[in-house]
Amino acid sequence: NADRQRRAAEQELSDAIEQLSDSTLQNQALQSSKRKLDSEMQTMHADLEEMLTESKMAEERAKKAMIDAARLADELRLEQENAQHCEKSRKALDNQVKEMQVKLDEAEQVAMKGGKKVTSRLEQKIKDLESQLDNEQRRLVDAQKAQRRTERRIKELTFSQEEDHKNHERMQELVDKLQNKVKSYKKQIEEAEEIAALNLAKFRKVQADLEQAEERADINEQVLAKYKAKGRGASVAPM
Repeated sequence: NADRQRRAAEQELSDAIEQLSDSTLQNQALQSSKRKLDSEMQTMHADLEEMLTESKMAEERAKKAMIDAARLADELRLEQENAQHCEKSRKALDNQVKEMQVKLDEAEQVAMKGGKKVTSRLEQKIKDLESQLDNEQRRLVDAQKAQRRTERRIKELTFSQEEDHKNHERMQELVDKLQNKVKSYKKQIEEAEEIAALNLAKFRKVQADLEQAEERADINEQVLAKYKAKGRGASVAPM
């Protein structure tokens, strides 16, 4: 009976040690997985911060592009108004030249009758008007060139603004994905910590069971030793 109890205690002790070893290995694997997840999560946090910084910079560039576009639009409007004014001035001068040409024709008729002084003044006036017309035409050409330059600049800024907007949307999408991945890693870490806590509890229970099994084995060893001592005492007693 004592031998059976001893063998049972030894078997129970062996099972407890094996269970303790399995729990220790599982806990080490979970700790390694947790450290790996923590490292990946730190990397994801760094990537997320970088993406957020680039997103803010893209927003600032887009705002600046919008301000530049608004300013150029105002400049374009002023150039258009200036061009319209120049066109009106040119038309007015054309009309004046035509009127003066009519008056010149009339004056030539009069000059044929002795009005040479009037003809001379009218010719000078026509020359002055033609000079003013040339100046207005040059101003109109310059205004048209400036208008075309402004329009090209607005197109460039509009294209740049659209590209910044697309980049901002792509960055925002990446930020969202990274945030979702961080949440997933947090959940995995929490689950790993829960499993580690359960394994720690199992480990402590197995350790307690092991201590109890050792105590029972010691008791059984003591009982067995007593039985053996009694047996030896009975064998040497006088008949």
